[in-house]
Amino acid sequence: MLQNAKKYGMYTLFLGGALLTSCSDDDEAPEPENVVEVFTHVTLIFTNVGDASDVVTARAVDPDGTGVDELQILDSITLATGTTYTLNYDIFNRLNPSDPEDIGAEIKAEDDEHQFFFGFTNNAFTDPVGDGNIDGNTAGTEAINYIDRDDNGDPVGLFTIWTTSTTPLSNGRFRVRLQHQPDVKTSTSGVNDGDTDFDLPFVLNIE
Repeated sequence: MLQNAKKYGMYTLFLGGALLTSCSDDDEAPEPENVVEVFTHVTLIFTNVGDASDVVTARAVDPDGTGVDELQILDSITLATGTTYTLNYDIFNRLNPSDPEDIGAEIKAEDDEHQFFFGFTNNAFTDPVGDGNIDGNTAGTEAINYIDRDDNGDPVGLFTIWTTSTTPLSNGRFRVRLQHQPDVKTSTSGVNDGDTDFDLPFVLNIE
């Protein structure tokens, strides 16, 4: 009888310890983290809708990858007056030159978590008009000609369309900002929602 009691007591102790260990493991399980994208090369590509051979590119490069330096702008943007362009991007992580990572494809795959915002010299374009939606004016979101939408119907910005003014412009500005907005992106979310992946102010010329 005493031997059975000892066995039962040891079994209870073992079971209790196992439950405590299981609870402890559950409490200490790390929460999933968002993978932070690394951007080393961003290229804006403006393509003339009326002449596909007329392509204007503007580059930004991070010289030290994950180091202290940020993306540095290498080019200005020079567009023709009174011309309609599509804008898309090459966005890469080239820390490993033999195996570049296409971050643009990742943004497309996670388009419900990303949105591009734009700011530009007032009336540099006849369409869209104004100075863009990067100033936090969420009501102006639809003023940008977003071609691509996520599954919720909200704008993304990997593809947009722009018609330049007929008035020349020198040393204007064209700023593009990519926001990462997991769990916060909606039809009314703005430039200050989520985290900034990059914010690039280019010089804009129209001539």
